[in-house]
Amino acid sequence: MNDDHFKFSNAVIGLPVFFVLFLWIVYWFQIRFDFDFYQNGIYPRDISGLQGVLFSPFIHENLGHLYNNSIPLFVLLAAMQFFYPKQVYAVLGYGILFSGLITWIIGRENYHIGASGLIYVLVSFIFFKGIQTRYYRLVALSFSVVLLYGGMIWYVFPDIDNTISWEGHLAGFLTGFALTLFYKTPDYAKPIVYEWQKPDFNPEADPFMKHFDAEGNFVNTEIPEEEAEDVITYFNSNVLVNYTIRKSEESDLNE
Repeated sequence: MNDDHFKFSNAVIGLPVFFVLFLWIVYWFQIRFDFDFYQNGIYPRDISGLQGVLFSPFIHENLGHLYNNSIPLFVLLAAMQFFYPKQVYAVLGYGILFSGLITWIIGRENYHIGASGLIYVLVSFIFFKGIQTRYYRLVALSFSVVLLYGGMIWYVFPDIDNTISWEGHLAGFLTGFALTLFYKTPDYAKPIVYEWQKPDFNPEADPFMKHFDAEGNFVNTEIPEEEAEDVITYFNSNVLVNYTIRKSEESDLNE
């Protein structure tokens, strides 16, 4: 296992910068030209409200709403681009689509706007996929996400705050988890399979295992004294190397 697959590229910074900058440009147009983008959000169970499935992540109510979504989006997109470069764009696209559709189905009859649903997609995907891989770097990333954004889990439940779209948060969380099941674990993140874990492993033929009995107790396999006084045995893969230490003639005379 090596970590050559985790390489820094311009996209690690470029993707989150472009995405977040686009959100701020949309908001600038909204306040500069007094555009009412709210009606382009998700309005549940209404045909015209389906447009919000695509548009709602880019629409924000005010500056505080936009700022609160920008920082986690930047961090999570950078993490996705670095650790999951092959899945990042698919998770973005399908995350926006399916979380929006679920919100359209289960949401209250209000306009649902903001990128928080997408944030929940990314948090959910990074956390669950890292645990599923059992690869130490991705598991560490999962726990880092929990430390940073673990408190977000409370906002997928109703009645916590009536001013937020808990339906959008829940939809994003479920979508992120579903995507972890759809996309296979990357080859580089599969657990190491050692020789002794393989079904065709024969412990009797292994140079290390022959020094232990069936119960795991060490068996002293001595070399005849006439061949060597002391023997240090070194095992390296399938190569057996014996370092033999013989007493000098001078030490024999002293005895």
